Amino acid sequence: MQHHLGAATSLLTATFQLGVVTRSFQMGRFCPPPTLRIFSFAELKVATRNFKSDTLLGEGGFGQVYKGWLDEKAPGRNGSGTVIAVKRMSSESLQGFEEWQAEVNFLGRLSHPHLVRLIGYCLEYKELLLVYEFMQKGSLENHLFGRGSSVQPLPWDTRLKIAIGAARGLSFLHASDKKVIYRDFKASNILLDGSYTAKLSDFGLAKLGPFS
Repeated sequence: MQHHLGAATSLLTATFQLGVVTRSFQMGRFCPPPTLRIFSFAELKVATRNFKSDTLLGEGGFGQVYKGWLDEKAPGRNGSGTVIAVKRMSSESLQGFEEWQAEVNFLGRLSHPHLVRLIGYCLEYKELLLVYEFMQKGSLENHLFGRGSSVQPLPWDTRLKIAIGAARGLSFLHASDKKVIYRDFKASNILLDGSYTAKLSDFGLAKLGPFS
């Protein structure tokens, strides 16, 4: 396992070093090799209070997503600092390093108001983790199909705002120089910030499109 991860890490580094040309497009850009932060597993354990159950935000095909806090001045304090979302691969997941690497390669280079921002990652032995900006309103799926008194119907103007935002994110991917095919467009992968701005997430299945 260590041998495979070591080889994969070298491949990931080589991929980053290839470089791409920066070009503005619809308020977004396809960036040069990323400046993602590399987290230690110990840092993310502190940020999520050792992945405590009350920090769990949700679970998907890759694994669990936890709420965490980064406080550069007082890293031992929880509940203060920058709020983040930490995705940790489950040992029972059918997905693996390839999906993790695709997420880093795509979201580590892409920047657009309607794509979720990847802050950094962690790769330590069997632990594969991704660190994102925290999206306060959660997924569109929860607003459409969630149950309970806390789930309220979305007004139509908000629904329209979300639809337009998601479409702009897709438009950027398809029309950028690298023509990214998203391949996983669904309500659970459309995340909403505090203002209900839609951002596409989960690029584990994404691929580069044909070149003209």
